[in-house]
Amino acid sequence: MINGRVVLLGAGRQGIAALHDLYMSDIISEITVIDIRKDVDKIVNKYRDKVNFINMDVSNKNDLFKIFKQADIVIDLLPSHLNRYILEGALEYGIDLVNASYLIPPEDTIKVDPEDFKTLDEYIDKLSSLAENKSITILPEFGLDPGIDLVLMGEAIKKLDEILEVNSFGAGLPEPSIALKNPLHYKITWNFEGVLKSYKRPARIIRNKKILKISPDEIFSKIYCRKIGIPNLGILEAYPNGDTAYFIHRFGLLNKVRNAARLTLRWPGHCSFWYKLIRLGFLEEDPIDIRGVRIRPIDFIKELLEPKLVLQKNEKDLAFVMVSVKGIIRGKKKNIIYQILDYKDPETGLTAMSRTTGFTVSIGAQLILRGEIKKKGLIFPGADVPYQRFIEELKKRGIKQYYFEI
Repeated sequence: MINGRVVLLGAGRQGIAALHDLYMSDIISEITVIDIRKDVDKIVNKYRDKVNFINMDVSNKNDLFKIFKQADIVIDLLPSHLNRYILEGALEYGIDLVNASYLIPPEDTIKVDPEDFKTLDEYIDKLSSLAENKSITILPEFGLDPGIDLVLMGEAIKKLDEILEVNSFGAGLPEPSIALKNPLHYKITWNFEGVLKSYKRPARIIRNKKILKISPDEIFSKIYCRKIGIPNLGILEAYPNGDTAYFIHRFGLLNKVRNAARLTLRWPGHCSFWYKLIRLGFLEEDPIDIRGVRIRPIDFIKELLEPKLVLQKNEKDLAFVMVSVKGIIRGKKKNIIYQILDYKDPETGLTAMSRTTGFTVSIGAQLILRGEIKKKGLIFPGADVPYQRFIEELKKRGIKQYYFEI
């Protein structure tokens, strides 16, 4: 019988979902939740028999890493700017680690010329070597998107003899009836500041075997924002999400596919609204002077909109991932499509966005603890997470998967 001891860093929306899932597991005996907010103690109180809450600033390195020594695995759901710091701690103290963030932020990968991905590869190889030497497993990029999408993409790619086109779509949205309640047709299902910052970062896609770099001011433009029909959901808008070239490179397909894109989905009208605001500077991070007060435009927008866009207790959200990989099998063209769809759970109150992210990191940690992910080093969800076992675990939690072959 496994008696896994887990350190869970961060108890926000996704963190509470991860906590719930870990608590329900028969292989987890002890969960140490660490968060800087004191009021989290009230939130985790109902899990008290397995959980120890520590109110701590994680920048206190010595105290934090002492706790690492007493655990079998760490799940990191802290803000993304702390990921590198936690990764270094896991490597230093030799403990397995799972997180839901980009290993390398898209704004950093985009700075590297695709012809010289050697720099990124060397960094990844170095981290992997350090982890292997410590005999630990590091599983980054394992949430909803990136995460679930990469596992589905890896499985679809395996089914084809030749890959022609790769597209993935991710969405965290209010369900249709809720969307119509405000002019943006949007509700907040994860950190709103993170949402706004993602609206102002560059992207790269692949068209006709050429890599196109898209400036932060243009990701919502008509050139790159397109409409797509999704069964059971309807018409949505898709806009570029981060660095497609980097992930296609990780799959070894950079010089092979004709077209590829990672895209985020929103209800119609989102692109035109944000395109105008971004062009007018509303998401700038440099402070401006307003009647003697210095304020960042992005902070103004956050404080103005957030109270109006909070998902209420009686409102449902949905989380959706679709991967479409076109290619050739035995001389015939095929389109392999995988979809994941989830809704807020009224019984637990956990949103679809928190379930699909928090449950995913929890599943990853449990697969490592069970020895079902045996590989040591820095591993990649698209190649190293066992697809069938992962889908089985999602299904146990009521998260539905659909498969099509056209």
